[in-house]
Amino acid sequence: MKHDLFGTKHILLMIAALAIVAIGYFFARKLKFEKITKIMLCLGVVSEIVKIFYYIIANEKKTHGVLPKTDLPFHLCSIQILFILAVYFLKNEKVKNFLISFIMPSCLIGGFAALLIATESALNGTWVITAQYFIYHAAIMIYALYLATNKEYGPTLKGYFSCLKMLFIMMFFAIYINSMLSDGETTVNFMYVVAPPAKNLPFLNDENGWFSYIFKYAVLIVVCVSLFYAKPLYIAIKEKIAKLRKKNTDAEAELDSSEEA
Repeated sequence: MKHDLFGTKHILLMIAALAIVAIGYFFARKLKFEKITKIMLCLGVVSEIVKIFYYIIANEKKTHGVLPKTDLPFHLCSIQILFILAVYFLKNEKVKNFLISFIMPSCLIGGFAALLIATESALNGTWVITAQYFIYHAAIMIYALYLATNKEYGPTLKGYFSCLKMLFIMMFFAIYINSMLSDGETTVNFMYVVAPPAKNLPFLNDENGWFSYIFKYAVLIVVCVSLFYAKPLYIAIKEKIAKLRKKNTDAEAELDSSEEA
């Protein structure tokens, strides 16, 4: 039996994954940064090992002992393991904060998007790959929520621009990676810069060609990241308006003084 996107199985798995996020965050918020980062790193490594063995065995007749190109860890959620590894061992706080500003929204939004638009193998593969997929994406959402509500590493205005910069750099290099790995037969679509993650999506589609799709994709990224960083953006805009009003008030007061003189 084939399970479709937003079918009964998918909805139940999403509910279960979101329940894991809620329960996991409740316990995670009591942990120290080093502890939860170590847990997330170990979970990510185990998840990747499970995925590697699953896809090698599932494609053994076709690729023998070679991991298919499409299952390399170059998607936004898979590559987080490398960034979490760097955050765990880095001593440079500036670089660490830069990476965390990217990890927070990309893990939270990317993880939720992955649950929402689950892959074919996650919905129709064995229970092993289904569990790996939904548990891993739930875990990175928990980690993102922990960081976002942590006083030391919460969202900042500087982090907003750092995150956008990082995302667009990764999207740009994903174009090269997809091109290098493409053999004309297999569609390689890391970071979804080649085509939408699923067909017939309401906004994120390529009905009007690739350029229209990639533009909408970029707009969607900016909107989602802006919503995540809404608080520091609101504070910055509020302060800017207050400064402009004060400047205008001072200018009017100075003009009145000169007229009286």
